[in-house]
Amino acid sequence: MKQIIGRKMGMTQLFAEDGTMYAVTVIEVLPNVVTLKKTLEKDGYEAIQVGYEDKLKNVNKCEKGLYEKIKVTPKKDLFELKGDEMMKFEVGNEIKADLFQAGEVVDVIGTSKGRGYAGTVKRWGHAIGPKGHGSGYHRGQGSFANNGRCNNRVIPGKKMSGHMGNQSATILNLNVVKVDADKNYILISGGVPGPKKGLVKIRSAVKTNGSKLDVKPLINRVATSEEAN
Repeated sequence: MKQIIGRKMGMTQLFAEDGTMYAVTVIEVLPNVVTLKKTLEKDGYEAIQVGYEDKLKNVNKCEKGLYEKIKVTPKKDLFELKGDEMMKFEVGNEIKADLFQAGEVVDVIGTSKGRGYAGTVKRWGHAIGPKGHGSGYHRGQGSFANNGRCNNRVIPGKKMSGHMGNQSATILNLNVVKVDADKNYILISGGVPGPKKGLVKIRSAVKTNGSKLDVKPLINRVATSEEAN
């Protein structure tokens, strides 16, 4: 199991020399710096804590003391990464984009876009009522009847209006199309959860379906807007 933190920068198209087009998500992967190592003896489980992106201001004295002790620049975001592959890194080490290789199958975990308070039609895809002006019912939630069971309450799990999105979401079995450790990016086929500039976790696929991508030689450029259209 390998894992790394990155930032979703958007989507583009990439072309192979034979004309094959890949729709890819560009993920910026700055070096993940190990700030803490947890062990089975001391913490009850094994993991490493990594920091993503330098924190240049609003660093309090506690943070300064902790980071000076391990001789690491203060970081904006901290994450725990688990897996046997990750335990070989020590405090102060950098994990770079070349942890993954083109053609590997990965899962991407992110926080989905927040949609605010949404009704059942938008949130769950419920059908709307009659459109006639006299119907009195257009986009309501429908009956709350429980078919004679537990009429004193609403049974948990009923699809209702509420907060939509802004939840952890995982997309399984995506393919790594290209990795560039010098320019700090990974290109992954298809879309990944979350808005632009949102942080995501890339990990080795846990339910791989054998969909490893045979990445063809790529033209060393990204599609222009004219080509994309």
